[in-house]
Amino acid sequence: MATNLVNLEKVTKSWTVRLLLDEVSLGVGEGERIGVVGRNGDGKTTLLNLMAGRAEPDAGRISRARGLQIGYLDQRDLLDDSHSVRQVVLGGKADHEWAADPTTREVVEVLLAGVALDRAVHGLSGGERRRCSLARLLLEADDLLLLDEPTNHLDVEAVSWLAGHLRRRSSALVVVTHDRWFLDEVCETTWEVHDGTIDVYDGGYAAFVLARAERARQAAASESRRQNLMRKELAWLRRGAPARTAKPKFRIEAANTLIADEPPPRDRVRLERFATQRLGKDVVDLEDVSLVRGDRELLSGATWRLAPGERVGIVGVNGAGKTSVLTLLAGQIAPTAGRVKRGRTVALAHLTQNPSALDVPGDDPDARVLSTVEGIRRVARTAGGGEVTASSLLERFGFTGDRLTARLSDLSGGERRRFQLLRLLLSEPNVLLLDEPTNDLDIETLTVLEDFLDSWPGTLVVVSHDRYFLERVTDTTRALMGEGQVSMLPGGVDEYLRRRVSSGAPGPVDRSTSAGAEAPTGQISRTTKAKAGSSQERTARKTIARLDKQLQRIGAREAQLNAEMAGNRGDHEALARLSTQLRELAAEKAALEQEWLAAAELVE
Repeated sequence: MATNLVNLEKVTKSWTVRLLLDEVSLGVGEGERIGVVGRNGDGKTTLLNLMAGRAEPDAGRISRARGLQIGYLDQRDLLDDSHSVRQVVLGGKADHEWAADPTTREVVEVLLAGVALDRAVHGLSGGERRRCSLARLLLEADDLLLLDEPTNHLDVEAVSWLAGHLRRRSSALVVVTHDRWFLDEVCETTWEVHDGTIDVYDGGYAAFVLARAERARQAAASESRRQNLMRKELAWLRRGAPARTAKPKFRIEAANTLIADEPPPRDRVRLERFATQRLGKDVVDLEDVSLVRGDRELLSGATWRLAPGERVGIVGVNGAGKTSVLTLLAGQIAPTAGRVKRGRTVALAHLTQNPSALDVPGDDPDARVLSTVEGIRRVARTAGGGEVTASSLLERFGFTGDRLTARLSDLSGGERRRFQLLRLLLSEPNVLLLDEPTNDLDIETLTVLEDFLDSWPGTLVVVSHDRYFLERVTDTTRALMGEGQVSMLPGGVDEYLRRRVSSGAPGPVDRSTSAGAEAPTGQISRTTKAKAGSSQERTARKTIARLDKQLQRIGAREAQLNAEMAGNRGDHEALARLSTQLRELAAEKAALEQEWLAAAELVE
């Protein structure tokens, strides 16, 4: 049995008046990989600080193995501005010193790509500083890694590489992240922090969801039995108790106990489904567009037409121009050349990465949450034709109690992000542009947002490093590969990563067979093969589910085009245009069907 590196025994910890951990007991063993999930503010970071010795418990005991080396990736930036990148990451080593080690060379090539080693830290962007902090940590030989949101500021490719790197390390790992794909790839155990307790589940995020659902089902069955018993007790009481004997008193006490044990309503963080304005056939078209930002040409003669109801994810390395493309679609910048055409019925809303951009009228420093929302709309329409008040809507976004009257300037990062989303949806858009929407949101809020987007009928364009979210809410993937085009990827994120590897770009997906990590052919265990097969099958099933949705949408689009052709029999120009679109759809459908068949072979 693995030796425990850190033990928590009946640990209690509060923050101001809120109880975060209530007599929690658990431990981390050698080589364990644990993912920590929970709502914002429930104590995930506090748990890491306690394990690292950065905070002390109010009660209980924390013990650590003798000589334990702990590496901690903080959400805060702790780099010394007066040093160079070489000093903070590599300890000042010359190129010939650090490059001789294959592991160090790999980390530098992937995480510090595009960052000059002799550059001063104080001139780095937030994302570059984050990469430097992560690179420095990964180059240490620690027994236990505590990572707080390690995928922040990493693109899809770097996240995939990091997952492979951590799987190959022998050190134990405890990671707080909202990136569910990353949790599935890396973690073997999941801790859910909630209401002062920590529930332990075997497996990554997918196994955690299944196990939690099963617990909920069992609890519901138990609750149903308890409710039936309660109804019988109350019915017995209503019939009247005979005389004043011990038996009626006992029955009354039993009924009162049942009533007092009635569980409180669950915390409601739900998004209201807004009625959207009807979109016409024209949404946003890029026609032979070129875009230059600074000294970089991001687009060169690119053409891209967004269709009504299309759901697109955009991927690319950091700096490829993903945010610039969104701002171009939003009309916030003009193309260097070419034309951006928008339909007359388009009602567009753009969620930027800036959490401080709350767009408060008059920049009132004392603006409050509820009054600001009511100033936009006191009553909002729902997708079902009903209405919901501003206060009720805020409650569904997690603003309850004193948070309803909190100053906007006092909101936390996660609260500001939720408030941004609320303001965005109150405008009832039919085109949504989301730039890194998962930043600062916990998994529960992400699940709610995904549920909303499932039934939202407008056009959606998403830029995100969160692969799970991207694959969950979009049907097609486009990439900025550095060729000046917005390239269509029928194979989704997997195809993007394959193309990056085949192009020889730095930071391949998984260097498990790179220098310093090779294993002789015959030494691969059955367990490793089984895990690889299971991972391959899981990926194939995800691919099939994604392709089914895409094929369904293509079928609907084909039916629509055929109906339009039938209604334009005398319009030769319209017929030519519609025929071209049908041919393009047929080609796309054929490619998707080929990919579907290839994926189906892996799960049969």
